[in-house]
Amino acid sequence: AEYMGNFGGLLDDRDSVEVEYVTSGLDEADPAYAHFARVFAKLQPPPEEPKPRPEPKESRPDAELAPAAERGLSRKQRKQLKRLDVAQLKQLVPRPDVVELHDANAADPKLLVHLKAYKNTVPVPPHWCQKRKYLAGKRGFEKPPFALPAFIADTGISRIRQGYAEQEEAKRAKQRQKDKVQPRTGKINIDYQVLHDAFFKYQTKPKMTHYGDLYHEGKEFEVRLPDHKPGFL
Repeated sequence: AEYMGNFGGLLDDRDSVEVEYVTSGLDEADPAYAHFARVFAKLQPPPEEPKPRPEPKESRPDAELAPAAERGLSRKQRKQLKRLDVAQLKQLVPRPDVVELHDANAADPKLLVHLKAYKNTVPVPPHWCQKRKYLAGKRGFEKPPFALPAFIADTGISRIRQGYAEQEEAKRAKQRQKDKVQPRTGKINIDYQVLHDAFFKYQTKPKMTHYGDLYHEGKEFEVRLPDHKPGFL
């Protein structure tokens, strides 16, 4: 009990103790002092600049208080003034032959022309900027019926199918209904070796467009001369 009493007195004395921290003197001649001084100077926050006071509305000039329409040009007119002309755009790009009339309206005309001049770039179909609907000029043209390729027509399959269709038309309705319920195979008598030779021996490659060759209205009526090239007689 006596020990605990002494311990309690020590705790009371600890609260009344005042600790004084004494720092050692700094020698400004020491090279380390100059080094740390530069480090701490960089860590200091930048000085706050005084904020400019806003001018009262009465002191502003009348030109700033006027609306955009009264100041001179509208927003659309100012945008058109900043826009490049087609002639200026052709002088700034390395491939002026790909520049079109509407390229100057883009947000970044130089980037657009660079993408159009890139290798193997497929152009956008020109009907995107036309006011009329796509293929509106083909109204009234009668679409020709589908014709079998020559290597399939040579097998005589069209004549066989035509004869089978005539037989079906000559049947009565009761016979047709019976054929639907109980269909029979082998109605068309054709040599399958002929069909095999037609597809694996005599098949010809259809006409296909080249890479980037897009369809446009009236393309099927154009005369193509595959054996002739411009500049050669």
